[in-house]
Amino acid sequence: MSEKIKVEVKTIDAERLKKNHMNRQAYEDRINEEISAIIEDKARVLDLGCGNGDLLKMLMDRKDIYGLGIDISTEAVLNCVKKGVSVIQEDIDEGLLQYKDKSYDYVIMTETMQAVQRPDSVLQHIVRIGSKAIVSFPNFAHYSIRFGLFFKGVMPKTSKLPYEWYNTPNIRHLTVKDFKEFCAKHDIKILKEIYLVKNGKRMRRKSMFANFFAEDALFIIQKKQYI
Repeated sequence: MSEKIKVEVKTIDAERLKKNHMNRQAYEDRINEEISAIIEDKARVLDLGCGNGDLLKMLMDRKDIYGLGIDISTEAVLNCVKKGVSVIQEDIDEGLLQYKDKSYDYVIMTETMQAVQRPDSVLQHIVRIGSKAIVSFPNFAHYSIRFGLFFKGVMPKTSKLPYEWYNTPNIRHLTVKDFKEFCAKHDIKILKEIYLVKNGKRMRRKSMFANFFAEDALFIIQKKQYI
């Protein structure tokens, strides 16, 4: 391969990475805005997989919440501390038993469920700990993923799932349909569902085709109460 072609390939790859990063940021910003619109003033919020603490910081500034973040990453924890966000370094799969029932108004888990070892256990805990829970995840049934698997025969990459199969942190791939079926099976009530398409834009209305068209899904859930 000539040097000129190598440079062109590197340029294309760099542009693709930049575009994917911008698209992921658009999704993150939109999800954060959706959550901000849901959370009430002065709510108690637990954010699992809080990352750099951007969401909690925004909620603290806008809604005067009491917030606590949990993340396993040392770098993420340090960034939270720099922003004045209360945070604990902990493994979500192992650290939720210590939290009392309904000790938070909201438990948030955005773009994290696909990276935990036992999402079934984690989901049961978040509806126990929180009066409500907010969950978002990339939809693995999106049409671009289906087409990639069918026509190319390789693990697909999208702006929401940009990793190679050998270096991805995502170990659990789920779909909108999978999540709804899990909730129905485990007595979890879906209070609201929001679907995002390209560049984080919201689908205009809830659609029976969300499992095909939505790149990302956000649900408000709670444990069903039986009297």
